[in-house]
Amino acid sequence: MKIDATLTPAKLQKKVARLFELAGQKIRSIDASWDSAKGTPVFTVRGRYTSRGWTEWTQGFQFGMAFLHFDATGDEDSLRLGREKTLRHMASHVSHIGVHDHGFNNISTYGNLRRLMLEGRIPFNRDELNYTELALKVSGAVQAARWAPTAYGTGYVYSFNGPHSLFSDTIRSMRSLVVADQLGHVLMGEGDKPANLLLRAIEHARTTARFNVYFGEGRDAYDVRGRVVHESIFNRNDGNYRCPSSQQGFSPFTTWTRGAAWIITGYAEQLEFLDTVKGSALDLAGGRRAVTDLYLKTARATSDYFIDGYTAKDGIPYWDTAALQTHALGHYQSRPADPFNPYEPVDSSAAAIAAQGLIRLGNYLAAHGEPAAGRRYLQAGLTVAGTLFAEPYLSTDRKHQGLILHSVYHRPNGWDYIPKGRQVPCGESSMWGDYHAMELALLIARMAAGRYYTFF
Repeated sequence: MKIDATLTPAKLQKKVARLFELAGQKIRSIDASWDSAKGTPVFTVRGRYTSRGWTEWTQGFQFGMAFLHFDATGDEDSLRLGREKTLRHMASHVSHIGVHDHGFNNISTYGNLRRLMLEGRIPFNRDELNYTELALKVSGAVQAARWAPTAYGTGYVYSFNGPHSLFSDTIRSMRSLVVADQLGHVLMGEGDKPANLLLRAIEHARTTARFNVYFGEGRDAYDVRGRVVHESIFNRNDGNYRCPSSQQGFSPFTTWTRGAAWIITGYAEQLEFLDTVKGSALDLAGGRRAVTDLYLKTARATSDYFIDGYTAKDGIPYWDTAALQTHALGHYQSRPADPFNPYEPVDSSAAAIAAQGLIRLGNYLAAHGEPAAGRRYLQAGLTVAGTLFAEPYLSTDRKHQGLILHSVYHRPNGWDYIPKGRQVPCGESSMWGDYHAMELALLIARMAAGRYYTFF
């Protein structure tokens, strides 16, 4: 990608304001038309949100967007919607033992509501604070209970595929564990044995970095620094690693770009969290330096690969780095991404997720003595945001319920809508793409105002 070194958060404020204006329209439209009996909105078909039964991992984004919209605009109707729908619909997600998505569902709702109160954005209410904190404690413990030990002295929170499966996505759910730990919670097991949620989050991050991320150190014939595999498979009889896999990418030996985006943002956000932890709390994990170095190594490798390895000139990635028809795109990195090309779809949601991580990583490095390196990542994130927050990615059609266009859900399964006359999916939106675009916009707006956006 070509990084725009002139962009600043302040220069993006007109685009940010326009995004939030449109977001309010989209949120109201979805709320007015959605039948909760149909499940959770997941992605759009012909501009209208539809559901897809797989796992209920997107409802937190639906109501979380209302909280983000209130935060950015002060719209009391959005705050009321977020509160009411969280209370009515989200309790089952708190105790959901069958998913790896607690960081998505529960931090986006209960976490945002608690954050707004602690920041003074809404009046303090002790009962409401207790309610959100209890939900976050339980959520973190329930997520941590999906624990699979490995033969290497570590473990991981396993995916909905089962105990053999480690997803890259799940690194973003570690914020559920660490928020619960910050609240003083532990997971209680057999014989009243407590499990430290902070240590589980760190061990999951270690396992993910070791097996789901490549560092150009000769691991295999496809070891390119920064490459990410969506899924790692373990033998549950002895805990040994067996092979890479991919649920939603083209192959285990290419990078599904949304999976890489989860890694970029997940580790960058956890670096920010580590700054809030006392050094003594990290001693059992090998000490602050060991943990921080691993997180930083992982965030930098995957961010560098995003910038230099596969994004188009304008910072938008295609859905996979080497899918079947990628060769037909030619030297696609030398020009802006083309969401209407006939070969392979772009994935704007991967861009929205990764951009936040790039900005957070840039800020982290700048605050820790590496201003030049930090500026590169910061400017890369702002460049991606500048592209996303304008057409053809920003959805300006009031009849379209999506906010960010050209998102892809599950290309191998053929779940994404292909418009008439087109050969690949385009023109549609997803709950996670829209939510993360709003998180990205709020982060940039806060920075322009000399503030920050974090749950920690």
